[in-house]
Amino acid sequence: MRFDVVIVGGGHGGAQAAVALRTQKFAGTIAIVGDEPELPYERPPLSKEYFAGEKEFERIQLRPAKYWDEREVTMLLGKRVVSVDPAAHTVTTDGGETIGYGKLVWATGGSPRMLPIPGGDLPGVQGVRTKADADAMKAASETADQIVVIGGGYIGLEAAAVLRKAGRKVVLLEALDRVLARVAGEQLSRFYEQEHRGHGVDLRLGVQVEAIEGTERATGVRLSTGEVIPADLVIVGIGIVPATQPLIEAGATGGNGVLVDRLCRTSLPDIYAIGDCAAHANDFAEGAVIRLESVQNANDQANVVAKHICGEEAPYHAIPWFWSNQYDLKLQTAGLSTGHDQTVLRGDIASRSFSIVYLKEGRVIAIDCVNATKDYVQGRMIVTAGLQATAEQLADAETPLKALLPA
Repeated sequence: MRFDVVIVGGGHGGAQAAVALRTQKFAGTIAIVGDEPELPYERPPLSKEYFAGEKEFERIQLRPAKYWDEREVTMLLGKRVVSVDPAAHTVTTDGGETIGYGKLVWATGGSPRMLPIPGGDLPGVQGVRTKADADAMKAASETADQIVVIGGGYIGLEAAAVLRKAGRKVVLLEALDRVLARVAGEQLSRFYEQEHRGHGVDLRLGVQVEAIEGTERATGVRLSTGEVIPADLVIVGIGIVPATQPLIEAGATGGNGVLVDRLCRTSLPDIYAIGDCAAHANDFAEGAVIRLESVQNANDQANVVAKHICGEEAPYHAIPWFWSNQYDLKLQTAGLSTGHDQTVLRGDIASRSFSIVYLKEGRVIAIDCVNATKDYVQGRMIVTAGLQATAEQLADAETPLKALLPA
């Protein structure tokens, strides 16, 4: 088999790369090699609406089967690429198949980071990354009395919210001294801690997990203090390990992700990398090399690659944005708050509708909006512009944020 473009990975980035190539009138052959049996689907609902049973799987598919057929995108599903030969321009799958390519787009994302502790691989210890993960989690949670969630990031908090809404007992364990510590300021962390506790989550901060108890399956979580918390299901949400080994072994530059340039090219000829597995210099992180685990990043990088394959250079420059649904709270974030030296609150936290603006040296670098969509839409504008503003100006919730932009 040989294709003009082979896309490895059937997530948001891989699917969007194929969509964008056809939108750009690319006439060559395209194949998506995906290690799951399903057609490309949305990942965020796995810990939200799909897990909660609010959306059927068909509703989270990115495109119906007919779409891919009509655009002549070949789907090679249930196949994992295990090696890359950049000289021969081929990849090899776990089934021993060799697939040739003209251009290769690596969009593999990553696998859930699991706990390297005794019992960490027992049945009943569940990561959240695929439909199969979410299905297993749903099935186990239906009969579970108490569920322990390890990790106070987006995945852990979203799973805890779904489980509490379903009436399950939930213990949430976070190793750091606050939830969302890596992505938000302390004000937002404390707000979400209060919300989860108010909904009945037994939230514990600054705790170290030592082992998962059980023989045939997980029955409890043992802490460094010696306490064992009973658990019928353990959900682990502590980030991902980028799926890059075949590319790194083939000689691509990288470490925590595959390093790419502004056009998403790796150090290997005719090979691009996009999405969660791509380490790139981001303008909104002051040029620091980072990996962004977000739908926005995957889609935007896919568009950059499609344009470049079609002969147009459009370097990656996109404001990072994220969202999270928990209970009746919609969190929308624009920009990256890392390195901020000042925060400004817009609105009243007690009202459960407010925004937190992050500044560095007087310049707006990020905004978190809780049930405040108008602020979010305009907040993206002021982050993109790198607005210089005073705390007094930003705190005035009666003044629209876009009004602070220069005429």
